[in-house]
Amino acid sequence: MHFAHTEEQDELASVVRQLLTKRSDSTAVRAAMASAAGHDESLWQALCEQVGVAALPVPEQYDGIGASLVETGIVLEELGANLAPTPLLASALEVSRLLLHGSDEERRDRLPAMAAGEVTPVTIGGVVLEPETAEPTMDQTLRLARATDAVEDPELGAVAAALVSALQVGAMQRGLDMTVAYGKERVQFGRPIGSFQALKHRMADLLVLVQASRSASWAAIAAAADHVAAPSDDTRALLERRAGVARRYCTDAAARVASETVQLHGGIAITWEHDAHLVFKRIHALSALL
Repeated sequence: MHFAHTEEQDELASVVRQLLTKRSDSTAVRAAMASAAGHDESLWQALCEQVGVAALPVPEQYDGIGASLVETGIVLEELGANLAPTPLLASALEVSRLLLHGSDEERRDRLPAMAAGEVTPVTIGGVVLEPETAEPTMDQTLRLARATDAVEDPELGAVAAALVSALQVGAMQRGLDMTVAYGKERVQFGRPIGSFQALKHRMADLLVLVQASRSASWAAIAAAADHVAAPSDDTRALLERRAGVARRYCTDAAARVASETVQLHGGIAITWEHDAHLVFKRIHALSALL
């Protein structure tokens, strides 16, 4: 199975990254997570209208773009790096549920509105993503509630693990980028701390973890895309195997990156004003989500 990104997919990532740079800086992220909707509604509208993020996995016959979950994963990784709260994870999972288990009537009724950006709650295990009434969470960028009488769906759970791994990789990349930048700026004993060999080695180790996690995530999302597009026993087995690898590896790697991000920033990392705590909370919340 080929799961390297194409030029078009790299361009998609670039377009999303540029939009987030313009519209979702640290101040905007903090305002969004404190809003009634739990996300920046104008940013979500721009992502849907200008980029078509909600329509990516929706087949063209239902007014979608007809791409795949691979493209959704690319967008989720960029959103993860920005820490922006958006309903995309819930939207992609509900689209996947409808394509896997929905009737023709359900798909005709629901998918066009979802392709246009309609925010829809979805239940995974014991958690509701994007509920009408959210509960307090450690990570305020995630809008969650407890599910009552939830029916376990291992198939959709594997898709969720694959997509969540993209958010994990994005958050890891953000932590690494912040740490490297801080290492170049913070001066101690007359030198940038990033020039010290011991810290260089620690940051190099983080890079290895991020890149290996990205490979595991891409493989899992490619398997999820194939299974949702044409479900079979073989595609499901591959999805479950790769999603399991991504979930375990990315969760362990992300915990290490979160810890090192805080430690290598020193005392500034435990202040509310610095974004290190947002990275730390997002990583640990995603690890516990599934």
